[in-house]
Amino acid sequence: MGIIKKLDKSKLIVGFIYKDDAILEKVEDLLAKRFGPIDKISPTFLFTHTKYYEKEMGDNLKRKFISFERLIAPEKIWIIKLLSNKLETRFSSNENRTINIDPGYLNLSKVVLLTTKDYTHRIYLGRGIFAEVTLAFKDNSFRPLDHTYPDYRSAEYIGLFNAIRETYKSQIM
Repeated sequence: MGIIKKLDKSKLIVGFIYKDDAILEKVEDLLAKRFGPIDKISPTFLFTHTKYYEKEMGDNLKRKFISFERLIAPEKIWIIKLLSNKLETRFSSNENRTINIDPGYLNLSKVVLLTTKDYTHRIYLGRGIFAEVTLAFKDNSFRPLDHTYPDYRSAEYIGLFNAIRETYKSQIM
C-alpha cells in the first residue's frame, strides 16, 4: 500500500497570447489582485508557431508568461482555469477573444497546462477542465514530450521555465 504524503504547493504560471498591450496589463493586474505579487515576467515573444488563433484574434500576436510569488495547491488549479475563461469572455470583442489566458503550474518535476479540450494524454479534472504534463524535468532541464506544443519546445520557453523552477525551488527548500 502506498503512503499518501502531503504534496508541496506549486508555482502558478500563466501564459498569454494577445495583441493589445493595454488588455494584457489589465488582465495581469486582475490576476495579481487575486493571486498576489507577480515574481517573474517573461520577455515578449512573437507568437508564430501556429496560425490557430489568427482567425479569432488577428495576426501579429504576442506571447508572454508570468509567475506568482504565492504558491498554490495544485488540486485547485481547475478553479483558476474557470476564472481565466471568464476573463477571456470579459475582454472579448464581438464574441472574439482579444486575449488567450493559459494557466498552469510548475513544480520540480513538470510543467502542467490546463485546457478545455480532451485528448488521449489529458486527464479530466472536472467542470470541463483537463490537465496535461507539457514539459518534464530530466537531466537538469525541462524537456518536451511527444505532445508538447511547438512553442513550448523552444529554447527560450524552456530557459524561462528552468529559471522559474529555480525560484520555486528556493521557495520550497
